[in-house]
Amino acid sequence: MIAHSPTTAISTRSTPPVIHFNRPYAAEKSFEYMRQAIANAHTCGDGPFTKKCHAFLEEQLGVAKALLTTSCTDALEMCALLLGIGPGDEIILPSFTFVSTVNAFVLHGATPVFCDVRADTLNLDESAVERLIGPKTKAIIPVHYAGIGCEMDAIMEIAGRHGVPVVEDNAHGLFGKYKGRYLGTFGALATQSFHETKNFNCGEGGALLINDRTFANRAEIVREKGTNRSRFFRGQVDKYTWVDIGSSYLPSDMLAAYLYAQFETSRQIQKIRKRIWTHYQRSLEAWASGNGVRLPIVPKHCEQAYHMFYLLLPTHRDRQSLISHLCALGITSPFHYLPLHLSDKGKEFGGKAGDCPVTEDVSNRLLRLPFYNDLTDADLDRVVAGVLSFRIK
Repeated sequence: MIAHSPTTAISTRSTPPVIHFNRPYAAEKSFEYMRQAIANAHTCGDGPFTKKCHAFLEEQLGVAKALLTTSCTDALEMCALLLGIGPGDEIILPSFTFVSTVNAFVLHGATPVFCDVRADTLNLDESAVERLIGPKTKAIIPVHYAGIGCEMDAIMEIAGRHGVPVVEDNAHGLFGKYKGRYLGTFGALATQSFHETKNFNCGEGGALLINDRTFANRAEIVREKGTNRSRFFRGQVDKYTWVDIGSSYLPSDMLAAYLYAQFETSRQIQKIRKRIWTHYQRSLEAWASGNGVRLPIVPKHCEQAYHMFYLLLPTHRDRQSLISHLCALGITSPFHYLPLHLSDKGKEFGGKAGDCPVTEDVSNRLLRLPFYNDLTDADLDRVVAGVLSFRIK
């Protein structure tokens, strides 16, 4: 037995584990299905599990065609190729979004035209879109922030009058709805993300959703390195060859297997995430009201996807103080997007302070709370207690 003097006594107190912002989720059958994919001897793209994922998305959402991709970024780049985006073309998108939304189009020569967001949902401000449309506008790209739908009726009406296609960046919004209709089913094209931070994930992954059937055949070609390989495997041609520009946008069938196991339990996953979101909302409502903090706003005509829960603090200083306060308690709570129009690259396209005032304001005040499928009740109670112990000075 080892004796310890009072000065060297080992404390029996243990530091509580860190509650991370995100932990990637694995469904019970994920690894079983990945083993099956290996046993199928078809681990590259478009194997049996990829086809199951395609069928699931098409049946659940009612889209004309769904194609898994290696990322949402690649799905967006496919949209740029399918729309023929090139040098001199302009795209309209929110400044408050991830860089992939703009990069996929700028890579092909497009000029971004940054639009501000609404103060309530932080989505593309439909009232500001029309004045940004010009003769060079080739696409409008609404982003369904936090899985809450943009005002798609207004956006589609404006786009229709001007003959401009809509591409929905639905990275946050799988199974969210706008006026009873699934997000990702309004625009000619839409994209999904299955990054590890999303409700459904395979580490890195995405999907292209095709609502305008005229894009379906070419999308297969673009996704298969510009070849008609998919038609060959269906027996529609006796050999395949290079017929268009494209790249390799197919994920491994092992990743599709991992993802499909989550699709099979999609209702259960969404139920869990709804419980987490609702717990935060109910537990923090009074505290937020008393401290001038705003919680997420979900319009009555929207059914959200339960992707994230954020707080809008009164000031940037308050936001940073709360991040530090929670960090000291072992709770990770990051901010989110910085305004694209004020980034180094955004300024090269003419972005300047004051162009998107709502974006500039909310990006300085927004904080996200831990949100993932495996959050326990004890974890939630710790996060809530940590927030409630913070007071705005």
